[in-house]
Amino acid sequence: MFSKATYEQRRTGLRARMEGGLLLLLGNNESPMNFADNWYHFRQDSSFLYYFGLNQPELAAVVDVDEDRDTIFGDELTIDDILWMGDLPTIAERAEQVGVTDIRPRESLAETLATAMADGRPIHFLPPYRPANELRLNGLLGVPPGEAAERASLGLIRAVVEQRSIKSDEEIAELDMAVDTSVDMHTAAIRMARPGMLESEIAAEVERIAIAAGGRPSFQVIATIHGETLHNHFHGNTIADGDLFLLDAGAETAMGYAGDLSSTFPVSRRFTDRQRMIYEVTLAAHHAAVSMLAPGVPNRDVHFTAARVIAEGMKELGLMKGDLDDALAAGAHAMFFPAGVGHMMGLDVHDMEDLGEVHVGYGGKAKSTQFGLKSLRLARELEPGFVLTIEPGIYFVPQLMDLWRSQNHCAEFLDFDALDRWRGFGGIRNEEDYLITSDGARRLGKAKPLTIDEIEALRS
Repeated sequence: MFSKATYEQRRTGLRARMEGGLLLLLGNNESPMNFADNWYHFRQDSSFLYYFGLNQPELAAVVDVDEDRDTIFGDELTIDDILWMGDLPTIAERAEQVGVTDIRPRESLAETLATAMADGRPIHFLPPYRPANELRLNGLLGVPPGEAAERASLGLIRAVVEQRSIKSDEEIAELDMAVDTSVDMHTAAIRMARPGMLESEIAAEVERIAIAAGGRPSFQVIATIHGETLHNHFHGNTIADGDLFLLDAGAETAMGYAGDLSSTFPVSRRFTDRQRMIYEVTLAAHHAAVSMLAPGVPNRDVHFTAARVIAEGMKELGLMKGDLDDALAAGAHAMFFPAGVGHMMGLDVHDMEDLGEVHVGYGGKAKSTQFGLKSLRLARELEPGFVLTIEPGIYFVPQLMDLWRSQNHCAEFLDFDALDRWRGFGGIRNEEDYLITSDGARRLGKAKPLTIDEIEALRS
């Protein structure tokens, strides 16, 4: 938990951005896996954490803009709770640490909101991403399930995005810590992988390191020899000589701040010549994207800088043809690079994604619908204090090859016969995390193995 002043200043800043009414922030509740008392790992809502800092279930909070008052609603532990969970600090004791002294029983939230509605006061809430909170909004405000996202407060969304997008020095320190642990996870995986292992053995070690550091993985680990599947969470394959292994994993600190890194390395001791060629193109795209990072630069331009390097590399290999400007405009490069160059990162590994990419990554402007470009989560101009990932990749997806060939899509820019010879190659992605500074950018955390020489040194 940060200092009391931090949370007080955040709530003061939030109130200043709103014209009036009540701001309702619902914390998360426990979520059962297969019966009532067997829960998934609890994770507090990130906006609730940002403004109120209490990482415990069954809480809600109201920021009264007009009366300059903050209230937390929750019930203290019963003797049965204490029996199973221990004698924990009270809500009041915890709330005092974040500057809140108005603590009320959970059931009184409905009365507070009903009184405000009767008085004609607006009640602002964020779009829920858990069905349980949709049902809570239905019970508290009469918002029908399924309509909560569209009836969420646009003003509150914009205010939260404006605040959370700019990371403070204390947040950056947490993010550096998260990335340092994430680097340890990746270094361990590169060292340990051997032919005959299961992907799950590597995934288990990666998760162990995150938990041993006092936090958890910041998202479900991707550890796979099928890197052409962008979010592959299956870990049942046996790895073998000649395979490429793609690891996408990050650590979350005890305070909830995320790291997010990707590495690709050979299961053999050395890259094959073919693997080396594609790896060098992805690495060149990565460095080109990093070189673009600075305040005022649209991240869309960073994306297309990486895309151009990839297209140039694919043309040199005989897989693309024709005018590259026209090819990029048509989206032909998305055959190899169908994802975005990166996304915001903070308390969420895809920061504030629950509030909508159009607000977080596009400043309210419409997203492209073009294949590949529509997956770019962050396109707006970069600002000092933004934290984002850089993760261009090259993927050979047989199903995409077949679909575009059948449609004759971008045939003037792609050699489908040459592409057929790359079936089964997989995918390569490297990813680092960056902070935008006043005059450029700096990598968060310590350096991870990135070059071919660095990776092969760990494979020997």
